[in-house]
Amino acid sequence: MSFVADTDVLIDFLRNRGDEATRIELELKTGRLCTTAVSAFELWAGANSEKEKAAVDTLLKALSVIPLDASASSLAGEIFRNLESKGETIGMADSLIAGICLHRNSMLITRNKKHFKRVPNLKISGEHL
Repeated sequence: MSFVADTDVLIDFLRNRGDEATRIELELKTGRLCTTAVSAFELWAGANSEKEKAAVDTLLKALSVIPLDASASSLAGEIFRNLESKGETIGMADSLIAGICLHRNSMLITRNKKHFKRVPNLKISGEHL
């Protein structure tokens, strides 16, 4: 099983803070850690200085970046619609990340468990669903 790092924990790793930063460091050494194209975009969008851009570049080169393909997009759309109909939206980016994880049968490493636990059948690190 692959582990997919959400944007929040990757930012923690880059800033060297929090428990998840240590987890990301350990998972990087296993070679099982991935992230999504969505999280890669969010990291690049938030990199404001040359130093931050270099750190994002180095991190993303150490990970597999999972693309958003048609099957994951379809799942993400379903997630978004279902949660929106219940008034429990998690946002477009998180829906896309969840769709990618479900399509790949991957476990998500995130601090944002409140949002992601709304997604049926999504495996979240540290959660017993």
